[in-house]
Amino acid sequence: MAPTPELVMAALATVNDPEIRRPITELEMVKSVDISPQGAVRVAIFLTVSGCPMKDTITRDVTAAVSKIDGVTGVSVEMDVMSPEQRKALQSKLRGNKGPEKEIPFAQPGSLTRVFAVASGKGGVGKSSVTVNLAAAMAASGLKVGVVDADIYGHSIPRMLGTSERPTKVEDMIMPPVAHDIKVISVGMFKPEGNTPVVWRGPMLDRALHQFLADVYWGDLDVLLMDLPPGTGDIAISVAQRMPSAELLVVTTPQQAAAEVAERAGSIAVQTHQQIAGVIENMSWLPCPHCDERVSVFGEGGGQTVADALTRTLGARVPLLGQVPIDMRLREGGDEGKPLVLTDPDAPAAAELIRIAGSLSKKSTSLKGLQLGISPTRRG
Repeated sequence: MAPTPELVMAALATVNDPEIRRPITELEMVKSVDISPQGAVRVAIFLTVSGCPMKDTITRDVTAAVSKIDGVTGVSVEMDVMSPEQRKALQSKLRGNKGPEKEIPFAQPGSLTRVFAVASGKGGVGKSSVTVNLAAAMAASGLKVGVVDADIYGHSIPRMLGTSERPTKVEDMIMPPVAHDIKVISVGMFKPEGNTPVVWRGPMLDRALHQFLADVYWGDLDVLLMDLPPGTGDIAISVAQRMPSAELLVVTTPQQAAAEVAERAGSIAVQTHQQIAGVIENMSWLPCPHCDERVSVFGEGGGQTVADALTRTLGARVPLLGQVPIDMRLREGGDEGKPLVLTDPDAPAAAELIRIAGSLSKKSTSLKGLQLGISPTRRG
């Protein structure tokens, strides 16, 4: 049976744009389909911008999808670029025809995305490693996950997720790169080549955060993780103001010095009226390579100390969500861009992070913050 345009379009409907994660047919990216009498198919695709970094991926996926049709003897893919009018139409489609307003979708009353702001009192406690592995574990479980690298000065998320791609701009929307099925944005993606520092003050930091949340096309996420800088500075305050529904995840290590600082980082919730999802103790112990003993390299009890102190301060229970043991592979995975929860999920550190991710992924049954569409009526 000779291939038909209908069969080709049905096959193309199974191809998602790698950045937007929606079918290219739905996004009106298919320019034309031509079929020769001999069964050779030529597909022309509209790219959102010239030099789109996902061009090769789209070509590969289109070729694979169309090649499966009976009677197809060959597939060629041509690329064109959307006109300004087409890009504006795409922007309107993605925003639900709401116009170009720059609202933060996760801050709206009807948002079903759970937002976790991962905080620590000081640097060096493995906050970014925890963020990346929680995100990877959640994505592997089937959730739609995004990560905002809000640690502007110490951004490291792109390396830890193994992506060096730059975002694509469609009109005034930013399409985030995707790594391990996680949408990710970081200031490091916008810098010139090289390890140049970011030298910004408060207003610039707040503006960058707003752009990451409002200008980036995240789609319908189940979970958004925000990797905050250590301490309680400008970014932590901006997150509280712009994302009051974000829940804090406090990361600490077992030693009391780190616990005291982590407690201060979590106590910001008292002033900002945020909820604390819990405390994660990282580098809890080192499994002895020669026996079954646990070596407490950094002491013991810091995570529970922080959880108890925050419980007293907030007047509501703050749980110790888990204790992640020291594992050299966790660090190696961060350097290589391969999260341990994906490469070796049975490793003790990975298993604990997967368990924590599972507990955080459980959807809340609370109706707090949701608009129910109910209005009072007068009784005569």
